[in-house]
Amino acid sequence: MIDIQLLFNLFNYGVLIPWSLMILLPKWKGTLWMVRTYLPVVIIAVSYLFLTLWDVFIIQAAAVDFLSLQSIKSAFSRDIVMLIGWMHYLAFDMFVGMWEFKDSRSINLPHLILIPCLLLTLMLGPVGFVLYWGVRKVYKK
Repeated sequence: MIDIQLLFNLFNYGVLIPWSLMILLPKWKGTLWMVRTYLPVVIIAVSYLFLTLWDVFIIQAAAVDFLSLQSIKSAFSRDIVMLIGWMHYLAFDMFVGMWEFKDSRSINLPHLILIPCLLLTLMLGPVGFVLYWGVRKVYKK
């Protein structure tokens, strides 16, 4: 049996490492390698795939009608599905944060300007992306 709470804790706290590296150690070669390879995103994505396959083929969960809010709500009432959904957020927010990091370096955006964008991307995903996009447009002029 998979310990869902343990996996939740591992991923939830584990993502703080790459986020911290991007914010606090942006010039360290380990941070640059991590961002270049997208390794944290790949780790989350492979784990996401494993858990999804586990749920479908081992647990044999019922199919979800993604056009029905009630069906989605019912699926997310299960802990493993909630974890899979949370990992989806973690992976995409991390991907966007790493893209912001890489892009900011390509346009020579000062790191202190990037930090609020990264923090908002970590906490509020699309809000951080929109802030970065706006900053990018203003800075590139």
